[in-house]
Amino acid sequence: MTRNAPTAGGSPATIDAATLAQLMATARPPRLVDVRTSGEFETAHIPGSHNVPLDLLRAHLSDLRTHLDDHVVLVCGSGQRATAAAADLAAAGVANPRILTGGMGAWQSLDAPVRAGRPRWELERQVRLFAGSLVLGSVVASTVLPRAKWVAAGIGTGLTVAALTNTCTMAMLLAKLPYNRGPRLDIGGVIAALGGPRP
Repeated sequence: MTRNAPTAGGSPATIDAATLAQLMATARPPRLVDVRTSGEFETAHIPGSHNVPLDLLRAHLSDLRTHLDDHVVLVCGSGQRATAAAADLAAAGVANPRILTGGMGAWQSLDAPVRAGRPRWELERQVRLFAGSLVLGSVVASTVLPRAKWVAAGIGTGLTVAALTNTCTMAMLLAKLPYNRGPRLDIGGVIAALGGPRP
């Protein structure tokens, strides 16, 4: 199912995985823009999609908007980064960017085609592991060093802010680790790929 237009509250348009799979088989499939890190994209992506990590997209909105039309679908791990990208693109003048509801998880649950590469943990899973480990470690450490409990409080505060602002500083920092970086992308190559024919 597709919700074609933003709601009155400003929520971006969405498309579910089953509808997207049907559209990908048509004569004019949508342009897929995957806003995950290049490492995540390298691990698994929808065939024919273009990798434009969220930070690269934000840095080059004016260059990218001329190559994106109202037939673009944004993809990420779960929908959070795609939602942020849709807001940025809409503000830059791209009409009606849509978001794949549930992201790659929803696409893979359909057993839809995926191009797979080197396996890596998803960024959201890494955040859960890192934050959980810090909280657990600080709580255990607080039995000996009572002030260690404030590390857990700081992580809890950070996660609360992340939920309220729909951003995650920890995810942005983890994305910069060598483990999460795939091939280096240059904006010229990205624009050339977006300007090419649809798959």
